Amino acid sequence: MGARLSDYDYVLPRELIAQRPLERRQDSRMMVLHRAEQKIEHRQFREVTTFLQPGDLVVLNDTRVLAARRFSDDDAVEFLFLESLGPRRWKCMVTPGRKMRVGATAMIDDVCLRVEKITPDGERIVAFDKDFDVYASGSMPLPPYVNRPSDESDAARYQTVFAREPGAVAAPTAGLHFTSEILSEIPHTFVTLHVGPGTFLPVRSENIAEHRMHAERFSISPEAADKINNAQRIVAVGTTAMRVLETATRDTKLVSRQVEPQSGETDLFIYPPFTFRVVDALLTNFHLPRSTLLMLVSAFAGREFILRAYEEAVRKRYRFYSYGDCMLIL
Repeated sequence: MGARLSDYDYVLPRELIAQRPLERRQDSRMMVLHRAEQKIEHRQFREVTTFLQPGDLVVLNDTRVLAARRFSDDDAVEFLFLESLGPRRWKCMVTPGRKMRVGATAMIDDVCLRVEKITPDGERIVAFDKDFDVYASGSMPLPPYVNRPSDESDAARYQTVFAREPGAVAAPTAGLHFTSEILSEIPHTFVTLHVGPGTFLPVRSENIAEHRMHAERFSISPEAADKINNAQRIVAVGTTAMRVLETATRDTKLVSRQVEPQSGETDLFIYPPFTFRVVDALLTNFHLPRSTLLMLVSAFAGREFILRAYEEAVRKRYRFYSYGDCMLIL
């Protein structure tokens, strides 16, 4: 079953971590996992429509990534602004943390900020000395395994073509493969989950049941709920869409895929064993070792099958993580 953190480890050569996207979104490779037959196929993402059936509904996350990454004027401190807490006050992540203890100050665009508090998770509550738009000159918050500064191309490519609801600090990366043309060919709807800073945080407890997810804001519109409830098969695009859909049925005693329009926060942690009530198929990227996302896909497809697929992906030189290739689990 896999109750220990070490059960979700694998060896990945660093050169397989994609540092930039392919020139065209649809050119990614796609590993197809057939759960019933325990079979693996190697295809291209542009073939994804051939795996859809009549009555399928593809559900995507339409969150939009904020340009929330800023640097102090002396380039000594990196800030990732997470949430506005009122006039001139923000919650943020900082690197390196030792430079920004309570009372420490820094300048951004000649505006002074001061650390008021450090949260239990290490985030900083900061106050500016004047009104300040943190996004005005911000850049895309690329994940730490992308070993380069973000540039102008990331403003477009670290964003899905259907992004419309601002609020995320990381992209729902399974959606990065879609073009407007491919999307127009498939029956689909959108839910929203604003990917938060928890996506960057490691699991620290060997007993994975002790891990607690950060809460993230989500919503399901009446139109989306109606489409989901009338579909024969639900294909979730990304672990974020899956967590929204499975959250929507957690508070009901009915073993049903019926969802209601709603908004709120979810801290749902999906790991084996888990009973899926809504999602029948999942499109996802390849995930970090020992991560909650690897645990989620292991719950959906089986840990042994997933780790075998990852070993094959390494042998076949797939590109990993946010700008990498994808996996379709049927």
